[in-house]
Amino acid sequence: MVINTNLAAQNSAQLLMQSSSMLSQSLARLSSGSKVVSPADDSAGLAVSVQLVSQIGRVTAASNNVADANSFNQTQDGYLQQVSNALNRMSELAIQAQDVTKSDSDRTLYNQEYQTLSNFVQDIATKDFNGVSLFNGTGLSVTTDADGNTFAMTAVDIVNSTSYTAAEADNISTIPAAQQALTDVKTAIAQLSSDRANIGANEERLSMYTNTLSTLNNNLSAANSAIMDVDVAKESTQYAKYNILVQTGTAMLAQANALPQIALKLLA
Repeated sequence: MVINTNLAAQNSAQLLMQSSSMLSQSLARLSSGSKVVSPADDSAGLAVSVQLVSQIGRVTAASNNVADANSFNQTQDGYLQQVSNALNRMSELAIQAQDVTKSDSDRTLYNQEYQTLSNFVQDIATKDFNGVSLFNGTGLSVTTDADGNTFAMTAVDIVNSTSYTAAEADNISTIPAAQQALTDVKTAIAQLSSDRANIGANEERLSMYTNTLSTLNNNLSAANSAIMDVDVAKESTQYAKYNILVQTGTAMLAQANALPQIALKLLA
């Protein structure tokens, strides 16, 4: 019997160390909720996860850009609805001013309302969204994906478009003037219908990008979860296994350390 080198104790100690290491790893996974606590756990998986997390961040940012652009378009359309109401009333006034039974004094009253509505349309043209002009005709390019690709929204121009400015400059104080105003207002209404249609097309396209980005974000998150997130049920089973191994290993190491005591009986 050898007492200087207790191979049984050494083997038991080595196995206990391995079980303890696995138990610690299992505890770390359960407490963090992640399968990859350190790069050594899954270096390749961690590298993929870093790329996925970065892409998820960019997709989320692009989704926010699209949502803001959609709000921009909705704000435009909200103002244009009021412009539509104003132009419709202006066209009615232009017709009423052509009534031959009305006096010039009556037309002056109609013209006062016409000018008030005209000023309202001019004021709408100056509106902005977070410091960005809504109606100066400048086209905006919206970032629509994680790679920085863009969609150029169709612009609306009330500031410089003669379709609007001609009607704004008219008056209906006389029958000939009212006839010209009616022609210009009808042109403005036609332009308005086209502008609102373009805004609707912008919103539809942006909604498609929103749905696409949402689907992509969900799939990227699922892929990252498969790499990084711990399966609690599975890991709990592993934890119970290693916990038992540590306890039995500790007991067996105690037994292995007691074996050299038998040598004393040979000396008795």
